[in-house]
Amino acid sequence: MTVRQPRYSKEEFARRGDEIYETQVRPQVEEGDRGKIVAIDIETGDFEVDKSEIAACDRLEARHPDAQIWIVRIGSRHVRRFGGRTPKNL
Repeated sequence: MTVRQPRYSKEEFARRGDEIYETQVRPQVEEGDRGKIVAIDIETGDFEVDKSEIAACDRLEARHPDAQIWIVRIGSRHVRRFGGRTPKNL
């Protein structure tokens, strides 16, 4: 198994991923995709959408074996959540 090395600082990686999502990907994803995962190659702008993080990344890596992948959950600020949730009606 090949270990990929990051080519960007954490800050640059996040900046590029967020920028591509907001400008190129978000306008293309449907409301029906809410909650699904978007895997984005921050170098090419190519992306895959799936309810499974692994499936989206695997398909993107099949097209771009050396992809630098940024992951976003459609309609959420978080890919994963840890801990309990506070009800909204409190």
